[in-house]
Amino acid sequence: MKSNKFMKKKSIKIRNLHFYKSFKNLLDFLFSIFFLISSLPFFLLISLLIKLSSRGPIFFLQDRIGKNNIPFKCIKFRTMHPEAKDILENLLIKDAKLKMEFEQTHKIKNDPRITTIGKLLRKTSLDELPQFINVLRNEMSIIGPRPIVNKEKVKYGKNLKKVLSVRPGITGLWQVSGRNNLTYKKRVKLDLNYIENYNFLMDIRILIRTIGVILFPLDRGAY
Repeated sequence: MKSNKFMKKKSIKIRNLHFYKSFKNLLDFLFSIFFLISSLPFFLLISLLIKLSSRGPIFFLQDRIGKNNIPFKCIKFRTMHPEAKDILENLLIKDAKLKMEFEQTHKIKNDPRITTIGKLLRKTSLDELPQFINVLRNEMSIIGPRPIVNKEKVKYGKNLKKVLSVRPGITGLWQVSGRNNLTYKKRVKLDLNYIENYNFLMDIRILIRTIGVILFPLDRGAY
């Protein structure tokens, strides 16, 4: 009897999740179109500031791993100097401690590669706004687990397949929970927690917290 009740609840949960997946895909598409059109003047302003702050392109395309292990070009506003690669190589050669930090987190605090406007864009997460284009291309979702780079796969271990079973998000539990102040183990745990439990109310809460992070960035690990 208990087994039948458990199976029934599980069946209802699966149906609800399947319905919400379709509903979420539709919301992603409609909201992205609305956002990109309504935010065009803001995009133009940020683009102008980027061009005035340093030479180089407005956008930065980074290889990321998407749903079902399919790679895609993640679009961001450029926040680094064009010679960022050379700057990084010199830093890692000269500073062993910095090299260890970068290998663990793929980030550097007080990063000299970042431009003046880039620091503001990263602090407020505004550099990620062009990823709404990725959402329209069905490569990302507005809310989901972090989009990872190829080198990070090994850090997910046996959980990699589950993490790559959904589209990565522009924002998510990691982005509103401390970001780079968290250990990598905690990041993985947050990603898995979202994938196993996400629903409409959870996504709404994450969206509200994301707005708070943008308006009041403080020290939330964004750098």
